[in-house]
Amino acid sequence: MIDPGWYMALAAVLFAIGAAGVLVRRNALVMFMSIELMLNSVNLTFVSAGTGLGLIEGQVAALFVVVVAAAEVTVGLAILIAVFRGRATADVDKLAALKG
Repeated sequence: MIDPGWYMALAAVLFAIGAAGVLVRRNALVMFMSIELMLNSVNLTFVSAGTGLGLIEGQVAALFVVVVAAAEVTVGLAILIAVFRGRATADVDKLAALKG
């Protein structure tokens, strides 16, 4: 059996990659994918901590995170598609100056 510490280390690496993707990239789609990577690393942390402690709460928390992530992607992509149709760009620097 693999020690939960290895899963925690993997989750930390995945979270760091996702955080770097959000901070470095300017494309909104890449930023959404990076946020999803960060959420999945948190899920891995919840599940590995729950398994290491012998509790089911880690899997329950991961299920809630998946539900919230699905809602976030649905609303976020709908907004992004609406903005992309009007501006024809997904660059967040160009979208920062939205005016009504």
